[in-house]
Parts: sequence; C-alpha cells; structure tokens
Amino acid sequence: MITYTFLAIILVFSLYCFNDRNAMNKYLFHPYSIYHNKEHYRFLTHAFIHGDFIHLAFNCLALYSFGLALEEGYFGNPHVFADIRIGKLCYIILFTGGIYAASFTEYYRNKNNPDYSSLGASGAISSIMFCYIMISPLSQISLFFFPMQGWIAGILLLGISYYLIRRKKTSDYSDNISHESHFWGALFGVAFILAIRHEVLQDFIGQIKKAF
Repeated sequence: MITYTFLAIILVFSLYCFNDRNAMNKYLFHPYSIYHNKEHYRFLTHAFIHGDFIHLAFNCLALYSFGLALEEGYFGNPHVFADIRIGKLCYIILFTGGIYAASFTEYYRNKNNPDYSSLGASGAISSIMFCYIMISPLSQISLFFFPMQGWIAGILLLGISYYLIRRKKTSDYSDNISHESHFWGALFGVAFILAIRHEVLQDFIGQIKKAF
C-alpha cells in the first residue's frame, strides 16, 4: 500500500530527526538554502520530518484516515482506473505534488530570509483531504471535534486558512503554523482531481444538491 509506505517513511525519518537535530536542520524546508545553496531536495524532504510527537501523530492520523480511503476506494478502484497502475501513479503525484504546491509561495517570500524554516506533511495531507472531499463531499468529517459533511468542513478550513494568512500579513500575529501550506495544498488537491477527472465536479455538485 502506498499510504502505508508514506506513513512508514514519515515515522522512521521523523523519529530519526528527533534524535539528530543536525539531520533535521539539513532536510527541513529552508528557502534561503534552496535558493542560495541550490539544496532543492529540501522541497521534498521537509514533508517527511516533523517538529514533535503531537505534530507527527496528527499528520499520520490524517494521512491514514483520508489517504487509505482515497487510495483503496478511488485510485485503486478498477471501475475508475482500468489500469490500477495509472491510478496508483496519480495518487503518488497527488501526494508529492501537494508538497511542492504548498511550498512555492513561502519559498519566493523567504528565499532571502535565513531565519525562516518549516517542516511537516501538512501540504500533502491537505491535498489528499480535499481530493477526498471533492470525490465524497457528503462523508462525515470531524472538524474541531464537531462532525459535519465534508464539503462544509472544506469550506470552513479554506476560509479559516485564508483568514489566518491575511492576519499574519497585516498584523504581528504569529502561531508558528504555515497556513499557506494548508491553503495551497488544499487547492492543489482540488485542481489535480478535476484535471484528471473533470466529471468529479458534476458529481460533487450533484451529491450536494441531493443532500438538500
């Protein structure tokens, strides 16, 4: 299973970096080093390391919940992809593409800022979560411990992320969370599934209409 493979890499690599801060500093997302030292591998490697056990546990739980359902129920479904290998490849592109999509704005903003760095798989997981919402908008998702339909949770999450992005830019507010990673990762997940399966949008709208 691809999801289990991603989970294993994230767990092993994160635990390794917990005990070796030099390795963590080498592989985290550091735009200054990417731009000035050409360390482009950081675009990808930072998604597989986390800052602490809570961060690690939360992202692994989200990846397990949404990723496994998406991989088995859609990208691994022969009724959707006649060639399962193509479906699996699309799933890998969704995950890795979400990493890059979630990083580019922060890269361009901080490529000359040696003090900025980030890490974690939030962008990739946002891509997977929002792809799942597009395919199954009526599925129940718990947001802040309140169960709600997926499409409602998606709108709220995008709205909250956008608000916090704007707040950071217009005030001294800081919470050490890369809300841009969540926002752009989510939009990539939506754009990606619509690009490879444009009929998903019609199904998405149809499912919501039936709910009313």
